[in-house]
Amino acid sequence: MKKRLWLLPLLAVSVSGFVHADDAAIKQSLAKLGVQNADIQSAPVAGMKTVLTDSGVLYVTEDGKHVIQGPLYDVSGAQPVNVTNQLLVGKLKALEKEMIVYKAPQEKHVITVFTDITCGYCHKLHEEMKDYNALGITVRYLAFPRQGLQSQTENDMKAIWCAKDPKKAFDAAMKGEAVAGGSCDMNIANHYNLGVQFGIQGTPAIVLSNGTVIPGYQGPKEMKQMLDAHQQLTNVGG
Repeated sequence: MKKRLWLLPLLAVSVSGFVHADDAAIKQSLAKLGVQNADIQSAPVAGMKTVLTDSGVLYVTEDGKHVIQGPLYDVSGAQPVNVTNQLLVGKLKALEKEMIVYKAPQEKHVITVFTDITCGYCHKLHEEMKDYNALGITVRYLAFPRQGLQSQTENDMKAIWCAKDPKKAFDAAMKGEAVAGGSCDMNIANHYNLGVQFGIQGTPAIVLSNGTVIPGYQGPKEMKQMLDAHQQLTNVGG
């Protein structure tokens, strides 16, 4: 199988900036692009800052004059590493308590699936849950309503996540049954926005333990082969 390295288009934008490298100045520059709620962090590249936004991840020069949109790769090792997605793994871990989890009895791999209850291939993946689990694959779900926030799908998925037994409510919904759930202060927007930051545009979208994103449905056997091969490459690269 030929290796493919998918690179998102990079968008370089020049904005009038500031001489000093301070977060407030960078936020003012980003505001000119309509970027709000920016979480500014250090970047692995000298002279730049990482900016986490609800619309994705940006890299900004410390003087605030230039913005780059897209994933940052470290190609210094045997295998290219998506540094941007590795950063987002920390945010993924912060949502672990909100995930609906189907744990494999003899766990060998863990995947996180951004799912939508109205998505046909999401239904297909869930129907084969016993097969994934039997192969040692633990599946964790986060909500990614494709219709966006403030949609009926978001409301339904929030009701499922707020149910007394979320797994039971989720199983029923994935069988096409009427959504039955509860209400709580769960914020599905946190799931959705993280998916956007990972660059997810459709479901199911599968995130591996190191932040690698596998778009689309993968059958149990294919998934196991992919995870085993990826693990071997990771071990070699590490």
